[in-house]
Amino acid sequence: MITIWHNPRCSKSRQALALLEERGAEITIRRYLDEPPTLAELQDAQSKLGLAAKDMIRTGEAVFKEMGLSKSDPDDTLLKAMAEAPKLIERPVIFSGEKAVIARPPEKALDIL
Repeated sequence: MITIWHNPRCSKSRQALALLEERGAEITIRRYLDEPPTLAELQDAQSKLGLAAKDMIRTGEAVFKEMGLSKSDPDDTLLKAMAEAPKLIERPVIFSGEKAVIARPPEKALDIL
C-alpha cells in the first residue's frame, strides 16, 4: 500500500498522484494540510527519506520567515515547525513500507513502486 501526503492545489502533487494511479497503484491519500502529521510522523518520514530536515522544508514559504527559521536550524527545530505549520512540508511525500520519496520532480514517485 502506498500513502501520499497530498496537496490537491499543488501541480507537482497532482502529477505524482496521476503517475501512480496510471500504473494501478493502490493509494491512500492524506491531505496533510487538513490532517497534519504529528512530530513523530515527521520524524518517521525523515528516517524513511534519509534526508536532513532542511531538505524536507519549503524555505520559500512566507511562514518560514515569519517563524524566524533558517536552513541552519537543527533538525528538531525544523521538524517541530513543520508539525506546527504543515504548509512548510515539501510535497508530495510518498510512502511504501519502509521507503519514502519526495516526488520532486513528479517522476520520482515511480521510485516507490
